[in-house]
Amino acid sequence: MDLDAYTAAHRADWDRLDELGRRGSLSGVDADELIDRYQSGATQLSAIKTTAGSTVTGDRLSVSLSRARLRFTSAGRNVTSQIPRFFVLQLPAALYRLRWLTLGVFIAFTIVASLYATWIATNPQALAALGDEASLRQTAEQGFVAYYSENPATSFAGRVWTNNAWIAAQCIAFGITGVWVPYVIAQNAQGIGLTAGLMFAYDEGDTFFLYILPHGLLELTSIFVAGAAGLRIFWSWVAPGRLSRGQSLAREARALFTVVVGLIIALFVSGIIEGFVTPAPWHPAVKIAIGAVALGAFLFYMIVVGGRAARAGETGDLEEFERGATTLVAG
Repeated sequence: MDLDAYTAAHRADWDRLDELGRRGSLSGVDADELIDRYQSGATQLSAIKTTAGSTVTGDRLSVSLSRARLRFTSAGRNVTSQIPRFFVLQLPAALYRLRWLTLGVFIAFTIVASLYATWIATNPQALAALGDEASLRQTAEQGFVAYYSENPATSFAGRVWTNNAWIAAQCIAFGITGVWVPYVIAQNAQGIGLTAGLMFAYDEGDTFFLYILPHGLLELTSIFVAGAAGLRIFWSWVAPGRLSRGQSLAREARALFTVVVGLIIALFVSGIIEGFVTPAPWHPAVKIAIGAVALGAFLFYMIVVGGRAARAGETGDLEEFERGATTLVAG
């Protein structure tokens, strides 16, 4: 390519493109012309870069094309301007879509935990398999309660928060496998069930609930939601419906990964409660009420705010322009 000759042949077109891109307002005819010249200019820039590489002429044309593109796509929105929409529409809508599956995960968890608790509490041989009599009694009567106060409240709250947030993130990220969520839920149900069975075996059932409920109401609900999100992502490629498996998976993953942010916040609150409220020497009703209020606020956000957002057409997914093309189109 003779770059000078090519530039001379198209100089007028590029000048016109640059002029339209700089105008304060455009009529309908001018807007159509801008799009046409943008498409032609993009083709010409590709030809220049392919044959001549990086050149001053190509750089100038690239600037003109960028300016023109901003005229009909507008500048990207500031991230901070999207925060209200995320918390008012996208996140609650994504949570709302998980409400029934969350209930299903809760029921499965409760059944497994109850079976383990009943087995340990009513079967002396199963209880003996957990350890010797002295250590088990010490755990039930002293160790369980001491666990919540043996470390400084701040560090303890931070540790349980990061641990639970990591579990929730894993459920969503690895939910696509179809086996990770059942494994995590069953493992946690087993742990809760064995502890409950041990406490009931030594007549400390009331202590178990007193120290589990304040933080556990919100904490366990958050894990159930994470499990529901992971299962829904898994099911999106197993039964994609009218979409391709890739499209269905991408849509659900985009929408439900927003749940991670909400759960990190919810688990931070439950971590604060576990570190500062659960071991506090307050009346049991006060501590459980704090946990119940935290859970109630989460469920209100999930069901009421989320339901309103869902009825407005939100799914938790990105907007059409933000998520880009979903199919390849030639031409």
